[in-house]
Amino acid sequence: MRIERSLKCILLDDEIPSLRFLKMLCEQIPRVEVVKTFNEPAALLREYRSLSFDFCILDIEMPEFNGFDVARELKDFPIVFSTAYKQYASDAFDINAVDYMRKPISLQRLQQAIMKVEQLISKRAETVPFAQFNTNKGKTVLYFEQINYVQIAEVDSRDKTVYLADGSFILLKNISFDKLMEILPEHDFIRINKKEVIATKIVKFFSADEITSTLSDDQDLPLLFNLGESYKKMFFEKFS
Repeated sequence: MRIERSLKCILLDDEIPSLRFLKMLCEQIPRVEVVKTFNEPAALLREYRSLSFDFCILDIEMPEFNGFDVARELKDFPIVFSTAYKQYASDAFDINAVDYMRKPISLQRLQQAIMKVEQLISKRAETVPFAQFNTNKGKTVLYFEQINYVQIAEVDSRDKTVYLADGSFILLKNISFDKLMEILPEHDFIRINKKEVIATKIVKFFSADEITSTLSDDQDLPLLFNLGESYKKMFFEKFS
């Protein structure tokens, strides 16, 4: 199964010409979006938590931190190494790198690596029923079947409140809806307006502007959701 959405990546290479060339190659692959480039490992390690991305392409021999140091920090993301040296290949695959590209990199070789990343992400989406998130109380493992709906948090719009089937809720820290929708199974969740994502399982009735859910509010009345204008087409297609 090939994933159809775009893949977001970050690039790291301490040599500016190599970094620019790699970015240019990535931009020639329609399904790949370069979120940000870094020429210093320390800068990437400071900033990556605030970025929404799917995988990383990393150089290995760099000052201060090498590519393996960075890869260990980014262990939850698929890693592709890009290096002029062949002697690190076994070490790269020991830490489960998706691919190991030797410079100079061709467009065809990069496309092969991207295909491996696609296959890995698709496999994860098909087989893993949960994901790890950062919350206001630390990290949590959240099973998708537990989720009823997600809203923008009242205090900070960068955070999201997840309402669970058992009546409790969890505050996810600093995650965009775009990133959340990349993690959640596409078949089971849908964005319905600028502030909310719902599980398809809670939809009972719907009209042109409103969704009646199977849930109840504090007064034991059906919980209603607004269907935003720009989200209607996608919603109606899913339920047609």
